[in-house]
This record gives sequence, C-alpha cells and structure tokens, in this order.
Amino acid sequence: MAAYGAVRRARTDRRRDIAVEVKIGVQHTPREIVLESGLSAEDVESAVAAALGGKAELLSLTDDKGRKVLVPADRIAYVEIGEPTTRRVGFGTL
Repeated sequence: MAAYGAVRRARTDRRRDIAVEVKIGVQHTPREIVLESGLSAEDVESAVAAALGGKAELLSLTDDKGRKVLVPADRIAYVEIGEPTTRRVGFGTL
C-alpha cells in the first residue's frame, strides 16, 4: 500500500513539474486567456513560434483538463509562459 502511494505521488509530482501557466493576450480584447498546460515551457514556446512564424494559422494548446484553446495567430498580442502558482488553503497566514 505504501509503495502505491509513493508511485502515485511521484506521478503527480512529475506532472506538476512540467505543467506551466500560459497567459495569452488577444488584440482588441480586454481580457487575457489563462490556462495551465501539461506541456513543457519549451513545447509551448515552439507552438507559439510556429503559429507566429506562419506555419500555422491557429495557436492550439490543450490545458491540463483536456480542453483545447484555439487562438488565431494574427490576433496574438503577447504570450506569457510561467510556472503555475500553488493555491493557498485557509483564511489567513499564521
């Protein structure tokens, strides 16, 4: 039983290490698109570069829940790639 828990923790820790937060600014839109992707930062960067380089008309990313986000490449204002923030639990700091 303890071995199973260690394997399960290792899988989730590995998943947490490669997940990145992606913020996409779209031209003429006041809000940005925010998603956490299971891709590495390098994979997200190469997908953005391919879309902006004219190799694809759409930037296509899938978030960690399996939802697909499509953004027209000619409407991308900026893309910010960073580590996901941990959610705090509780009502205040002690």
